[in-house]
Amino acid sequence: MADSKFGLIAQCSKAYPLAFLPPPTCLKRRSVLRTWWCSPRSDWSMATQNSSRSVASSSANNHHPSMLVFSGGTAFNGVVEELKKLTTRVAHVLPVSDDGGSTAEIVRVLGGPAVGDIRSRCLRLSDESTLEALAVRRLLGHRLPLDGKEAKSEWYNIVEGEHTLWKGVSIPYRETIRAFLVYFQNQILRRANESFCFSNGSIGNFFFAGARIFFDSLDPAIFLFSRVSDIPTESLVLPVISTNDRLTLGCELWDGTIIRGQNEISHPAVGLVQHVDKVSPSKKSALHDQSQHSENQPHEPAQHPIPFSMLHSKIKRIFYMSSEGRNLLHEVFPSVNPRVLEQLSKVDCIVYAMGSLFTSVCPSLVLRGIGEIISSRSCPKVLLLNGSYDRETIGLSATGFVTAITDALNRTYGDPERCLKNAPSHYINALLVPRGGQIPVDCSYLEALGISHVITVDSIEDPKVGIIFDPKSLSQALADLILQRKLQFTKI
Repeated sequence: MADSKFGLIAQCSKAYPLAFLPPPTCLKRRSVLRTWWCSPRSDWSMATQNSSRSVASSSANNHHPSMLVFSGGTAFNGVVEELKKLTTRVAHVLPVSDDGGSTAEIVRVLGGPAVGDIRSRCLRLSDESTLEALAVRRLLGHRLPLDGKEAKSEWYNIVEGEHTLWKGVSIPYRETIRAFLVYFQNQILRRANESFCFSNGSIGNFFFAGARIFFDSLDPAIFLFSRVSDIPTESLVLPVISTNDRLTLGCELWDGTIIRGQNEISHPAVGLVQHVDKVSPSKKSALHDQSQHSENQPHEPAQHPIPFSMLHSKIKRIFYMSSEGRNLLHEVFPSVNPRVLEQLSKVDCIVYAMGSLFTSVCPSLVLRGIGEIISSRSCPKVLLLNGSYDRETIGLSATGFVTAITDALNRTYGDPERCLKNAPSHYINALLVPRGGQIPVDCSYLEALGISHVITVDSIEDPKVGIIFDPKSLSQALADLILQRKLQFTKI
């Protein structure tokens, strides 16, 4: 294994792009630093020049507002391009518990955290200003055919460097990217007892997985992907948990049912759920009544076609479960990525993005330290309300969304010794609502919770998901909120 790693380091060193890049100051791992130690002296000179340009660029952008966005890998992607026009100083915090699509196959065979959401956001942030940048984005965003044999054949064509997708990618970048794809393939071949399915596989996910295993860490893999795809240095893509282990998301419903796995919670194929009788029927009834009361405004779900199977009870909480052993109730408490806490403590605005409320946003909020820092900040803390219902949120009002986020940050239904008791207004002080959306906005109840700043934002109709925010209008609304807050502090 060591020999193969040093061979890859040598190959990357000759390929130039890695040699041009200064090592990230936040990473101290030997495996990362070795890459640059292997670089020729002349390359170090160029790396220093690159570093100076990056510092200069960062200084020039310091007057732009900074944000931290909690989101998943899909819904907020449509806003990223427009948001870059406002500011590139955005920290995108994403969960690493996705267990669907090609990510699931990688995790099944090679283990480790899920990288699909991170790869998706990195691609959205990648450079599009040159033909080569577009070629790299096209390559890393490519998916293999659904047919297993066709997918495997195309994959070998890509790994061997003969596929047309390599057209427009210069030799230095080609060899850097290809080296990690080859390393990924090598790792699959080492698992002789597993048969890897390439069907609908993402080349970006394969590259990410190869880099993550090679560096034995997720952070340097993200750094490498960011540099290869030329993401602005001020834009950060941060896994909420920096781990090399597999993470499994768990969900408890109000009737006591436990659902294991993110995909089974949000997009189940056959509705496999694990029911656990943890409480008596009378206690369950009381808990269910409590969940209804927390809505503050009971109402019937909107009358519209439902393109998903409904949960038979509302979601009570999201938590992390052990991936080892047979005990489905073995709850674990992973540590939050310290870089996330660092960014939370200094950004100008905190955003809870639209999307899958319980499986995309809440997994980042339930970790110890997140609620503590957010509640201490006086910056805009903005909830972007969904424009339509999904399986996780059917029947919720805007107050229900606020309550779910508050409960997650307070860790209300977890370990009593780990929970907080902060009011919703400590976590959310502004609500942006897409015009014409399905979610009822109960302003009087929101005001009772201390949230009086409710803003309607222009929306557009997406043929697949319905009403969504107009990206330009949403970016402008966020900019206005930040400016208003700064003006308030200036007057004080």
